[in-house]
Formats: sequence, structure tokens, C-alpha cells
Amino acid sequence: MWSGPRNISTALLRSFSNRDDTIVYDEPFYSYYLKETGLNHPMRDEIIDFYPTKESEVIKTILKDKKGIYYQKHMTHHILDKTNIEWLEKGTNCFLIRHPSKVINSYIKKNRLYNITDIGFEQMFKLFEYVRNYISKKIIVVNADILLQNPEAYLKELCNKLEIDFSIKMIKWPKGITNDYGIWHKHWYRDIINSNGFIKTKNKINKVPDHYQKIYEESIEIYNKMKKHSIEL
Repeated sequence: MWSGPRNISTALLRSFSNRDDTIVYDEPFYSYYLKETGLNHPMRDEIIDFYPTKESEVIKTILKDKKGIYYQKHMTHHILDKTNIEWLEKGTNCFLIRHPSKVINSYIKKNRLYNITDIGFEQMFKLFEYVRNYISKKIIVVNADILLQNPEAYLKELCNKLEIDFSIKMIKWPKGITNDYGIWHKHWYRDIINSNGFIKTKNKINKVPDHYQKIYEESIEIYNKMKKHSIEL
């Protein structure tokens, strides 16, 4: 599941992790990304010390055989121009999108936003085009805005597209920390830790501050192209 930040990606990870037949992996490339870019994220040193930073080691873990479903939450901005993506053909690639106004307005509450790469839209579209052109014409795009309006109906449709059985456990889960979260949950996951399910929201579009208008315009163009392929209800 490919996603940018502030996209309900962790809620979707938690939804799948609550199934009896699923193992999940939270942001496999995060440590690699921090090491390669030198970016100073919260808990940077702790993350680098705890998780593999070598590309080959990360990919080896990604491709390990698992019993049942192996769900991986990938952040698109963790994939650099030089990162090997040939392994994408080994699994089913899904893309999680959310309206850029919601992403940007959520992101700037906790982070400084410099350009479109910070919120992953550009990298998302590159991966989307790679999968569509070289791996499969069958594209699964999940629209977070529609999912949150009716989580159960939407997840049933997603499971149908993935050719797996729907589980009612995907809708509600116990509150609290789980071992399925990356260790960075201490800084980033307060909302999901205190939740026990998806929070239904109205599809309201808020204005983006003028300072971020250029990023918004670039992102909405990509969003609209991908939205044409998304699961609808």
C-alpha cells in the first residue's frame, strides 16, 4: 500500500493488522531513507540503530515468504530516485490517495512543508506509472476521502479487488499500542493509538494557505489523474 503522509495510512495498516490472517510491516524504507538523505526527523538516530538501513536488507525482508497475507505500508517519499523498485512485481501494488487540501492542511500542523516531494505526490505518481506501464494494467487506487464516508462498504470493495475475504475485524480494533507499529509511533501515532476504528468524516475541502498554493496546484493535478482509477462506491 503506497501512500504519502497524512493519508490515514496508519489506520489502514491497523485495520489489516487486526485480521487473523495478516502480517503487517510498517514503513520498511524509513530507516534507509533517513540514512541516505541525512534528514533530521524525530527519533532519527534511534530509528537508524533499530532498523536496517541497507537497501538490499530492506528488500530481502519485504520479499520474505509469509503465511497468509503480508501487508506492507510504504511511504512514497521514502523511495529515492536511485532506489531499486524492480521488486514491485512480486506483490500487488495499491495506491492510497487523499485530497491535497486535506493532506497539506494536516501536514503543516506538525511539519514544515517545503515542496511537493515532502508529501509524496510526485513520487506516488512515478510509482503509479511504473506499475501501470511495466507490471500490471490492473491498478488498485484507494481514495481515503471516500473510504472514511463508509469504511465497511469501502473495505469490502477493496477486499473484493484484492481477491481476499473481508473481515469485520478490519472495522474495529482495540485501542493502544501494538507491536505492528514502527518505534516512531511514540512521536507520530497518538491519534491512531487512541482510536478503535476509522473516524467517519464528511468530504469537506478546506482552502490551503496561499503560501502553499503552488504545491497544492501540482498535487491536485496528480490527484485528479489517479482519482480516475480509484475505487468508488
